[in-house]
Amino acid sequence: MTFRSPGDVQLNADVSWAAFDPIAYVEHNYRGLQAEDAEILQIVGDHFGDHFQGRDTARVSGIDVGAGANLYPALAMLPWCDEITLYERSPSNVRYLESQVASYDGNWDQFWDLLRKNEAYGALELDPRARFRDVVRVQSGNLFDLVRHQSRWSMGTMFFVAESMTTSHAEFARAVECFLRALAPGAPFAAAFMEHSSGYHAGKHFFPACDVGELEVYESLVPFAGEFKTMRLKSSAAVREGYSGMIVAYGWRNSESDIPESDIPAV
Repeated sequence: MTFRSPGDVQLNADVSWAAFDPIAYVEHNYRGLQAEDAEILQIVGDHFGDHFQGRDTARVSGIDVGAGANLYPALAMLPWCDEITLYERSPSNVRYLESQVASYDGNWDQFWDLLRKNEAYGALELDPRARFRDVVRVQSGNLFDLVRHQSRWSMGTMFFVAESMTTSHAEFARAVECFLRALAPGAPFAAAFMEHSSGYHAGKHFFPACDVGELEVYESLVPFAGEFKTMRLKSSAAVREGYSGMIVAYGWRNSESDIPESDIPAV
C-alpha cells in the first residue's frame, strides 16, 4: 500500500475522483456486513429511531453528503424522509448510485435487516426498495458548495467523507462545517470517521486521508452542533490497513443564533 509522507498536502481539488472504483469499493467493504458497520448502524438507528418515533415525519428531507458507494446511511434515514438526496462528487460514484435507485443490489438487504431489529424500524410496514425508489434522488455536487444551501435539509448523514478526501486539517474542518450548515436548526445528524487514516485504495487508485482522532472530530462539531456525542467504536480496525479505528458522532444541529458567521466561499 502507498502512503504519503507527513509533509505532503493533498487537497480535495487535487484528487481525480473520476478514478474512484465503486464496484471494487463495495466488493471490499460492503459485500458482507462487517462488525464496524453493524455497530455504526445500531448507534445511528437508535439515534434516528428515538428522535422520530411518535413524530409526524411528513415533509422531512434528508441528505447523505458524499454518499460514495455506500447505501446504508440512506437506509438509516429511509423510514423518516419523504425525500433523500445522495450528494456525491465522483462521476463514477454518481453512476453507481443512480444504478441502485430503481432496485438496489441484494447485498444491501443485510444492512436493512439489521436496522429492522431496532423497534422503531421494525414496527414500520414498508417495502424498502419501493420506498428507496420513491424518495431517493442522486445529485452531483462538491461538498464545499453546500454553503449555497444552508439549513436546507431536515436530517443528514456524512460517513467517511470529511477525513477521506484531503490531507488538510483545514479542509477537514470546513467539510464538517459545510455538512452541518446544510441542515436545519434542530436537525438530527450522524457522521462517521476513520480514525488516524493514512489513505486508502478504491480499486487500483490511492486516495488521501486526513489524520484525525476523537478530539479533532469533537472540535470540528462544537460550533455547529447542539447536543451531540462522539464515540470510538468497540470493533477492531479490521476493514483495511492504514487506520486505527472508527469514530461515530451523532446529535442535533445548533440553532441559527448559536453558530458563527460563515466565511466559507461558495465553490
